Amino acid sequence: MTTDPAISAVAALDDALRQGMYAHIRRARRPVTRDEAAASVGISRKLAAFHLDKLVDAGLLRARYEPVGGIRKVGRTPKVYEPAETDIRVTIPERRHEVLADILMDAVLAEGEDGSARQAAVRVAGRRGQEIGASERARAKPGRLGAERALTLIEGLLSRHGFEPGRESPTCVRLRNCPFHPLAARAPELVCGINHAFLDGMLTGLEATRVRAVLAPRQGECCVELRSSPQGDRP
Repeated sequence: MTTDPAISAVAALDDALRQGMYAHIRRARRPVTRDEAAASVGISRKLAAFHLDKLVDAGLLRARYEPVGGIRKVGRTPKVYEPAETDIRVTIPERRHEVLADILMDAVLAEGEDGSARQAAVRVAGRRGQEIGASERARAKPGRLGAERALTLIEGLLSRHGFEPGRESPTCVRLRNCPFHPLAARAPELVCGINHAFLDGMLTGLEATRVRAVLAPRQGECCVELRSSPQGDRP
């Protein structure tokens, strides 16, 4: 069983000492030694080292050996800590608002080239999905895909993107979660159109010609489901 790195990071902060040292290191805006971190929460250097290395293992801090203030002294070079350049977010069910924001940003930049911002957003979403699908195809090297095999392959891909896919039948995958909720509830026509284009682009990138992304809204679920198309009527 694998653990989500974000959940591991949050779990590592479920300790008052670690929270205090992590907050101190973030505020410092420079590498912090074990002695400094220990003093910030009033514990021994040895105990601080244990907790700091836990934060490194969780991906919240990074560590290296560096002379304090850039001045080399006799003896062992101290270990210093600084924040890792990562954003930690945990949402249940999973949300991917950054994907939607990225698509909309590119659409705004492209507006005026060919049509409205809404049309540009759908176009960008399709292109982004196609890139993801093509990358997955290059990784998995599945060869020619029939409908059921394509649905199995894209189930794994969509799980990693927060859609919570479920096989309703051998020929239909239902997406139980909308990673763009609650934004989809505020502007369903826009967000569902983007989502549809995004998923359709994934299928294009995977070369899954016998599967279609179909708009089929249900309360509390994604607005799209994936269905087999034995005739291979995808472009």
